[in-house]
Amino acid sequence: MTTAPEEYDVIVVGAGPTGENVADRTAAAGLRTVVVESELVGGECSYWACMPSKALLRPVAALAGARGVAGAREAVGGALDPAAVLARRDSFTSHWRDDGQVKWLRDTGIELVRGHGRLAGERKVTVEGEDGSERLLTARYAVAVCTGSRPVLPPDVPGLAEARPWTNREATGSPAVPGRLAVVGGGVVGVEMATAWRALGSEVVLLVRGEGLLPRMEPFAGELVAEGLRAAGVDVRFGVSVTAVERVDGGGEVTLVLEDGERLAADEVLYATGRAPRTADVGLEQVGLKPGAWLDVDDSCTVLGVDGDWLYAAGDVNHRALLTHQGKYQARITGAAIVARAQRRPLDTARWGAHAASADSAGAPQVVFTEPEVAAVGLTLEAAERAGLRVTTVDHDLGAVAGASLYGDDYRGKARVVFDLDRQVLVGASFVGPGVAELLHSATVAVVGEVPIDRLWHAVPAYPTISEVWLRLLEGCRG
Repeated sequence: MTTAPEEYDVIVVGAGPTGENVADRTAAAGLRTVVVESELVGGECSYWACMPSKALLRPVAALAGARGVAGAREAVGGALDPAAVLARRDSFTSHWRDDGQVKWLRDTGIELVRGHGRLAGERKVTVEGEDGSERLLTARYAVAVCTGSRPVLPPDVPGLAEARPWTNREATGSPAVPGRLAVVGGGVVGVEMATAWRALGSEVVLLVRGEGLLPRMEPFAGELVAEGLRAAGVDVRFGVSVTAVERVDGGGEVTLVLEDGERLAADEVLYATGRAPRTADVGLEQVGLKPGAWLDVDDSCTVLGVDGDWLYAAGDVNHRALLTHQGKYQARITGAAIVARAQRRPLDTARWGAHAASADSAGAPQVVFTEPEVAAVGLTLEAAERAGLRVTTVDHDLGAVAGASLYGDDYRGKARVVFDLDRQVLVGASFVGPGVAELLHSATVAVVGEVPIDRLWHAVPAYPTISEVWLRLLEGCRG
């Protein structure tokens, strides 16, 4: 039974970081805003992705850092304490309770409706509650779909679904360390979870169909991460396809049948082979869009193909950049656009305008928290050449920078910038090595800000820090 319509200024479907930030912006401008959420307020990042995974990985990095320095390594003999690491992970997820985030919504003046939200026409959303009840919400100005993405399991592997494989949710939330873990996929989730669970005591095998890890990054990034995984005891295999998965009666040992006939036994198998939008059941067909599709948007995150400039899509669901921080950035743009239209002000959608998510294409920064770390922003050499840019690269051994010795006695790493010869600006930067995540924001400022090389030359890196690599990279750009 549907109750009488409830009117709001803005309806946000999805209360992950993106949805929360859209709602925060519109509520701060005085627009009555409601968020609809069927799971936990805080979304994937807070409970099954960024926060728990980094909580698992930080002890690995801390221990590796101590072991890399004489005097400290003698004090840190032994392995990680799995129970302590998992308990700390649980605290990062608030033990999978969203009380704190719900309180933040209420304190901010944002209303919350629990249930599954679906578009029901122009500026209309129905919400089905757990008890089967239905509410109809209407929006005066805007509806924002911020439902994120979900893991995808390959449909052509016999027995996979019945074997109850791990996805990122089980991999970040497991209450116990599996004795043997098979990881399928060489992307970010695969390499990070292989790093974490190996450090906690699992025997880990990483199976990759291609010939390298982290295929969207510079090739040397995947090569150094593969070396690090193997040094930690991970069995890394390339050119491997899984043809079937078996688990008897849904419990006990799982067996992976490989293309060459080998049968590989494990206690759990993690499939980290891709993501799809959470749009299969959000009512897209009610507004003329295809259910289950990524939502095409313009730079203001307004959905294309829907008349009236009332429907928005921000975060993973629009497929521009599947990263929490980029989703939050898009949310700020989306919220500003909604407010401007509500106040009948024109949108500033020029490049770098207040209502244009220009940074998605200019440079989305990303860190992979493996050992060693990987940090990258902007274009790789291959991507720049594919885009038709006239570029060159400058590489430098991070271990040769004086500040690197502070991180470890045998520091290994590499830095690369991709230099646009015509515009004299950087269009990409990549770093691999311990502690390189802290180099990334300076690279992002340089790439997204399109700072001319002649100006960057006067940004002097402090000595002795790992940031001194910038001096060497810029020397290479200047010739």
